[in-house]
This record gives sequence, C-alpha cells and structure tokens, in this order.
Amino acid sequence: MSKITFTDFVEKHPKIKFFFTGGKGGVGKTISAAAIAHYFAFTGKKTLIASLNPVHSLSSLYGQDIWGKGTQKIDGVENLWAVEVDIKDKIGTYRDQLTERITSFLKWADIPVDPSSFIDIAVTNPAFEESAQFDAMTDIMLEEGEDYEIIVFDCAAVANAIRLLGLSKIYDLWLARMIESRKEALSLRVKLSFRKQKVAEEVKSDPMMADLLRQHTKMKKAKAILNDVEKTAFVFVTIPLALPIAVVRRFITMVRAFDIPVGGVFVNRIIPREAAEQDPTDYMKNSFEQQARYMGMIDEQLGDLVSAYIPLYPTEVVGIEGVAQVVEDMLSFTPD
Repeated sequence: MSKITFTDFVEKHPKIKFFFTGGKGGVGKTISAAAIAHYFAFTGKKTLIASLNPVHSLSSLYGQDIWGKGTQKIDGVENLWAVEVDIKDKIGTYRDQLTERITSFLKWADIPVDPSSFIDIAVTNPAFEESAQFDAMTDIMLEEGEDYEIIVFDCAAVANAIRLLGLSKIYDLWLARMIESRKEALSLRVKLSFRKQKVAEEVKSDPMMADLLRQHTKMKKAKAILNDVEKTAFVFVTIPLALPIAVVRRFITMVRAFDIPVGGVFVNRIIPREAAEQDPTDYMKNSFEQQARYMGMIDEQLGDLVSAYIPLYPTEVVGIEGVAQVVEDMLSFTPD
C-alpha cells in the first residue's frame, strides 16, 4: 500500500530538522510525534519534542512532570528532551508591549483616552493567543533550535495547527504593511513639526519602528524554515474512518497553500487481522470488515502520501517501552 516509507522519506531528506504533526482531535498525533522523536533519538541525533497543544499529553505519556518546567531531559532515553510550551508568560509580555504601544500612540496623537478598553479587546481576541503561541514556536525554532539536530512539534487539532502555521504568511504581510504605515506616520510627523531636527532625531530611535523591524526579521527567518522542503515536514495523522480522512485531505490542500512541505501521512489504530480473528465477539470482526473499506479510501485518496501504518494496541500507549513499540511498528507494520 505505502508508496514511500518514513525511512525512505528521511533518507531522501538528509537535512531534515523540523517535523510538525497534525490531524483531527483524538487520532494519535502525540503518539506519532513521540515515535518520530524517538526514532531520531535512537539513531543518535539530539532531539527535542515540543508540545504546542493547549491540552498537553507528554507528561502523561512519559510519566514525567514536564509541564511548566521548561525543557526537560526524558529519563531513560538518550538524546531526547521534551517541553510542554506554556504561553502564559508570552501573553503577559504581549500585553505589556501592547499597553506601551497604545499608550505611546495616544500620547503622541494627543488623544485623551484611557487605553485599557482597547487592550482588553485585543487580549480577548482568539488570534492574540495564537500569535503568542506562534511566537513561542518560532523562539524554539530560531533559538533553542541551534541546540538540537531534530525538533518535533506536537500540534493541536489540525485546524488550530493550520491557523498557527499560516500566521507565518499572514503575519509577514501584516508586519510589512505596519512598517510602511509607521514610516509614513513618522515622515509626516517630521514634516509637520516646528522642531524638525529634534523630531528627526526622535524618529531615528522610534521604539515602535525598531520593534516592528525586529519582529519582521524574525518572521522572515521563521517563514524561510517553514517553507524549506529540505528541512521541514508536516506529517498528517489519520485513522481509518471517514471524517478523519476527509479532514486530512482538506487540510493538506491548506498546508500546501501556505507553501509548507507535506512530509507524509501516518495511518493509526489499524485493527490487525489476527486481533479480529481472535476476538470471541463479533465486534472486532465487524470493525475489521468496516476498516477494509476505509483503508481502500485511504489508498485511493492518500496512497502516495502514506508513509507509515500503526496498529491498534490492546492498551493505551504509555512509557518509553510503549513508544519504542510504536517506533518499531511505524517502520515495519503492514496492514492485512
């Protein structure tokens, strides 16, 4: 069924460094991200798995307290570190910056208005948290990224992940426009001032312009990484059911629209024939027969992209040994 295996993909992309996993909620994105991270850690590469999911699962998966403690070494696995990204501090920083900018603008424009209402509206916008999360992600890519050979991002449900990654394109356009607007405003301020020389000196050290330029430079670096087919891959995760398959098909198109390379599709929770035959009830047998239809759908609609199959396990995957089994199956399991 699979046209290119995960190991084939890795061999064809020797410079690969960044993986993102996404899919409909509950399809096994965290397990798939962990399997990818463990695969590289097992091969000797210094690897970081970073959870961007608001509902973090890495602490539960590894039985290790990771939340709120920054980057932690995973006990019992060489070359593997993990972080559950906490954006509370980033949101606090954003709020402080926003307060400073709005206050500065109102003072400069001589508008006697209390800025608190503007700030409250801004920070309650859902895009505010996504922007903070994107900023935290780019910090990992551009700063912590220097310390690791492989970084695997466990994203939230795919709609959130697409919006998050799509911000690279939207945010870049917005920053470019803001910079031009700020240049026009500062130029007009100089022209209208009676103290042109003094105002011109103030304009040169304008903190808002400096911040916009700094953010724009950072965004361009992040965008270059996200669009690099040699270094970055978005791996979709699905299960053999109609809705998750449809979600993956739709969002593959969206990811490509943002010029983000698609690194394959993992099909998770596949019922092995042996398990179906050994089940004393008809439930597993009926599910196995139903699965065959959806596997045909996957082969027809996503076949060229499928790079790994992962079976349904009798118990929840937890701990290092559990993830190691997923890695083994990711590389060798073939559905009946």
